[in-house]
Amino acid sequence: MNIDTLEKLRALYAAPKERAVRKQLSALDSHCRRFIELSPFVVVASGNVTQAMDASPRGGAPGFVKALDERTLLIPDAPGNNRLDTLENILGTGKVGLLFMIPGIDETLRVNGAARLSCDEEQLQLFAGEKHRPKLVIEVSVAEAYLHCAKALMRSGLWQASSQVKRSLLPTMGQMINSQTGIEAPAETQEEMLGRYAADL
Repeated sequence: MNIDTLEKLRALYAAPKERAVRKQLSALDSHCRRFIELSPFVVVASGNVTQAMDASPRGGAPGFVKALDERTLLIPDAPGNNRLDTLENILGTGKVGLLFMIPGIDETLRVNGAARLSCDEEQLQLFAGEKHRPKLVIEVSVAEAYLHCAKALMRSGLWQASSQVKRSLLPTMGQMINSQTGIEAPAETQEEMLGRYAADL
C-alpha cells in the first residue's frame, strides 16, 4: 500500500516530542554559529523550477562558510566542474537547504533559507585570504536552523577508522566515467587525478 496522504503517514509514527519541535530556531544562536566555525564541510541541497533536486558537497578549511550575523551566511564559490547545478537552481528558486558536518562529531547542523548569488565586493573581500578568491558567494538568509541528532552517523560509523573503505575497492574515477559515458580515452589514474585536482584545492 502506498503512503499517499499525511493521515496515512502520521498513522505509522508517534507525534514528535516537544524537544524535537522546539529545537527549530528562526536564526543562528551561539551554538549554531560555533558549529559552523568548526565545520569544513557542508552539503547544499537545492531544486530547480521543475522540482528536480540536487545535493552538492562543499568543503574548505573549518569556518570556510562565514556567518555575518544570526541570519546571514556566506558560502564561497570554489573551482569545480562548471556544471553550476547549484548556482542555476538558486537563480531559479532562491532556496537552499544546508547540512553542516564536523569530522569526529556525530551531530549535524541543518539550515534552510532563501539564497541569492552575490558579487558584492565587501563580501568577496572576506575571502581574500583564500587560495582561490571566489567569483561569487551564495548569500543565505536563514529561515530555519536546528541541530540534528547523532543517530544516522552513529549507525553508519562514518568517523570510525574501522568503517573506512579501501579506495582500491572501486575503479578509478576516470575508469568509472569512461564506462558511464562511453568515452574511449585512456583512463586517468588516481594519482593523475589527484595531481590535477591539487591546483584547484
